[in-house]
Amino acid sequence: MRVRFGPAGKPLSYKGKTEGIPEFLRQLGLDAFEYQAVRSLRVSEERARELGAAARENDVAISLHGPYAINLSSDRSEVRGASVDRLVRSAVIASWMGASLVVFHPGYYGSLGREEAVAAVISGLERVLEGLKEAGVIGVYLGVETTGKVKQVGSLEEVVEICSAVEGCKPVLDFAHIHARSGGSLRSLDDFLRVFDAVERELGREALSPTHIHFTEVEYGEGGEVRHHQLGSGFGPDFKLLAEALVEIGVDATIISESPVLERDALKMRRIYERVASAR
Repeated sequence: MRVRFGPAGKPLSYKGKTEGIPEFLRQLGLDAFEYQAVRSLRVSEERARELGAAARENDVAISLHGPYAINLSSDRSEVRGASVDRLVRSAVIASWMGASLVVFHPGYYGSLGREEAVAAVISGLERVLEGLKEAGVIGVYLGVETTGKVKQVGSLEEVVEICSAVEGCKPVLDFAHIHARSGGSLRSLDDFLRVFDAVERELGREALSPTHIHFTEVEYGEGGEVRHHQLGSGFGPDFKLLAEALVEIGVDATIISESPVLERDALKMRRIYERVASAR
C-alpha cells in the first residue's frame, strides 16, 4: 500500500518554473502534484511534456484539475457544449503531462431538479468520451469530484451514480466538501469508513485503489462550504481519522492538500499518516 501526498497547485515556497516543481517536491519529501488548470487551459504541449518528464524522473504523480467554468448540467446548451470542450481539452493536456486523472466539478442544479441535473451530467460525459476517442486520448480518467456547496451537483451519492453510469469516470473524494455539504458529518472513524464503503459497494474495489483524495479543514454554513482552513484550525474534519480509515481499508491513495498552506499541510498530513500506519 502506498499513499502519496502533494499540493493543489504551485507550492507557496517555490519561486521557479512549473517544470521544476516535481524536483522541488521530491526534495521536500512529497510525491504528488495536482496541476491547476482551473482558470485557463493555455499551456503548450512542449511545457506540459517537460512537466511530465520531470514528474516521472522524480517519482511524482501528476493529476490535473480542470476549469471551474465547467457546468454540464446548465440549462443552456451552449454552456454544456463549451463545458464538454473544456473537459476534452483538459484531458488532452493531462495526457501530455502523463497524468492519469482530470479532476472536475460536474455543475450546478440551476433550474433543473436533482435527477435532471445528474442525467444532464451523464449525457455530457458521454459526449466527452466521444471527444476523447476522436482526439486519441487513452488512459486518462475523468475524476468526478464531490462538491462542497448545496447548489452544486456532486453529493457523494450523485458522484457514485455518475461514475456507475459512465465508463472512464472515477470518484474524487474531497472530504472537506463532503463534511461542509453535510453540515459537518465527518466526526468519527466510522463516518470516514462509511464514505469508502459507499464507493466500494456501488463501484467495486477498483474505484478505491488507487483513490484520489482532496483534504483540508473547512468552514461551512447553510449553503455548504465557505472557506478552507489549515490543519489544526479547529474547523475539521480531523485528518487523523482519515489516516486511520486508509490504514484500515488498506488502499493505495493520492492525497492532495487544498489547505491555504499547501505543501506545509501536505507534509503535516504525511507525518500524521506515517505515525498512524506505524502504530498498527
